[in-house]
Amino acid sequence: MIPAERQNLIVSRLTGRGVLSINELVELLGVSHMTVRRDIQLLERQGRVMSVAGGIRLPEKIVDEPSHLAKAVLAHAEKEAIGRAAAAMIEPGMVVYLDAGTTTLEIARLLAGREDIAVVTNDFVIAAFLSRQAGCRLYHTGGQVERENHSCVGEPAADAIRRFNFDIAFISTSSFGMRGVSTPSENKVAVKRAIAQSATRSILVTDSSKYGRIGTFNAVPLEALSAIVTDPGLPETVCAAIRQRGIALHIAAPPNLVVRAEPTREKTPA
Repeated sequence: MIPAERQNLIVSRLTGRGVLSINELVELLGVSHMTVRRDIQLLERQGRVMSVAGGIRLPEKIVDEPSHLAKAVLAHAEKEAIGRAAAAMIEPGMVVYLDAGTTTLEIARLLAGREDIAVVTNDFVIAAFLSRQAGCRLYHTGGQVERENHSCVGEPAADAIRRFNFDIAFISTSSFGMRGVSTPSENKVAVKRAIAQSATRSILVTDSSKYGRIGTFNAVPLEALSAIVTDPGLPETVCAAIRQRGIALHIAAPPNLVVRAEPTREKTPA
């Protein structure tokens, strides 16, 4: 079989299955482990499959995002650890963007008392917290109100974002893969693209459960990110693939877990 035939067969056999192991694919295709891994890497770049512990699976389609209240109780320890690692990247004098989300809210909680930075956000919960607890210069984007997520989206919010030059921007997501960040909400696409275009460093902050999910719309390609901050749940094969793309990977573990060392340096902005 030529590579395209093998790759189509892999996707076809995954339909209706949970996970296929590398050994199963070697037996199915009659090729080497190395050939199977090359096919998987290509399929993953195309967003057609996702690596998991023990093999691969099809991406999980998401058609909508959970509300702010629903997300607030999910992976809370992981989000706290990610928030600590991200907040440590914020230096005095920086202009910082915090995307709407419960992971970025954990970053905001650690900025209480900071008076040496400027923060821009489209999130009402983050803005309310910082207006009460922090002395930083604070800006809200405005825009179309998305009530379930307590945030603003759409072109008006994106236009406001484009007025700033961010030293560092923290992007949240409910779905990402080797193609990058996706979203089921068309109104969020312009916002996330404007964030990445306006920042010297764009950092994706997300717990590992979001990997392998795919939304209807592509928002930010993986190559537009300077770094990803996540938890130790991301499969090692995925970690290696991200590093091979030149993107720094910061593994932030809750206190009872061991943090993997990070050998890859963050990309230098062009």
